[in-house]
Amino acid sequence: MSRFPDGFLWGAATSAYQIEGSPLADGAGASIWHRFAHSPGRVLNGDTGDVACDHYRRWSSDVDVMKSLGLQSYRFSLAWGRIMPSGRGSVNAKGIDFYSRLVDRLLEQGIQPSVTLYHWDLPAALDDQGGWLNPDIAEWFRDYAEVCFAALGDRVPMWSTLNEPWVQTDAGYLFGVNAPGHRNLWEAPLAAHHLLCSHGAAVQAYRASGHSGRIGLVVNLEPKDAATDSPEDLAATQRAHTYMNEQFLDPVFLGRYPAGLREVFGAAWPEFPDVDMKLIREPIDFLGINWYTRNVVRHDPLHPPVCASAVRVPHHTYTETGWEVHAPSFTETLCWVKERYGSFPVYVTENGAAFYDAPKVIDGVVHDPLRMQYFRDHLAACSEAIRLGVDLKGYFAWSLFDNFEWASGYAKRFGLVHVDFETQARTPKASAHLYREIIRTNGAVLSESVATPR
Repeated sequence: MSRFPDGFLWGAATSAYQIEGSPLADGAGASIWHRFAHSPGRVLNGDTGDVACDHYRRWSSDVDVMKSLGLQSYRFSLAWGRIMPSGRGSVNAKGIDFYSRLVDRLLEQGIQPSVTLYHWDLPAALDDQGGWLNPDIAEWFRDYAEVCFAALGDRVPMWSTLNEPWVQTDAGYLFGVNAPGHRNLWEAPLAAHHLLCSHGAAVQAYRASGHSGRIGLVVNLEPKDAATDSPEDLAATQRAHTYMNEQFLDPVFLGRYPAGLREVFGAAWPEFPDVDMKLIREPIDFLGINWYTRNVVRHDPLHPPVCASAVRVPHHTYTETGWEVHAPSFTETLCWVKERYGSFPVYVTENGAAFYDAPKVIDGVVHDPLRMQYFRDHLAACSEAIRLGVDLKGYFAWSLFDNFEWASGYAKRFGLVHVDFETQARTPKASAHLYREIIRTNGAVLSESVATPR
């Protein structure tokens, strides 16, 4: 495999609630995830983000870790409640200062900050007013975005409005496994629509701010392959594809929702005004794609509303999260985006795998050969997509650190860097050493045999 194109951007990603800890420090307001994690039975082992990776206090030395890995960019999210404790109105200067110092430190080390405005941690005070079910939230989000752009826009060249709005609605409003923990078919399409309206409002706010950087949207995509050629399985596969992969992209790029959502939601599917669709279609500068796995689908009426369920493929590798490792589908997904929505700048904003790593480091080394192979295979898939004409501009590994993996607590480790959650010691894994060489050689090392560092 040849080197990646000149100027290809190499980075790693995290999110605020997953790594920062100190969620209420210095005047910050509680988020829905703080509330959810402190509700008994919601998170595995009763884990919370109260400490996480303690990044709120260790941010400067964490930037040193990023520098040691050769990262060219660091993608992180802002905690809305740190900046606006009630979600609206007053601005918390200490919260702004935390992110401002982080941005300055990144720039000092030659690392480009890539900022996500929203990664699932809605201020609890806004949730009390309806959260993503309240149509006013688009204006609340616009106000929040304006504060962020005013504070950081002169130094941050790359912004994402939302991270994975599909997960926020599916897990948070339909199935209740993520914050805010609702289980309501009628709420899910409303929350999805208001997230998209908020995205459009933030893009408008960025254009009005006069900053010259780029702003985009980050979605998670997961290709769907039918378990059999039966009409029932093929129809279920199309429903699953429409629900997950087209629901948030068709409105942004085509100005309409896919017709198949009416079949998925039935009577719960509402009508939306044209003015909203115009707002959602506000032009963006790039699309961020988070990709982890594919899904082999069969018809299953016991799993509404999509009436589809996943089939495990015999003899294939699966991660600790139960996700199949199938890199060829990554290329197919990147090409599908180009074919459906046109040639457009794309970044892989998350890609990685949770494989077992021991809680404690032995002799200073963390061997993670399965993760190393995952990165090799998936970067080869990216290279192939570029060869086929996809305008792929960069790649962010998920995640920089082992962290709080939402409802799984600390049981699943995705990090390039091992975190001992008792001591907060950071230890780059073998995959981190590989990734450093990938960055240094702009991908050329992927054609070579790389020994595990000792």
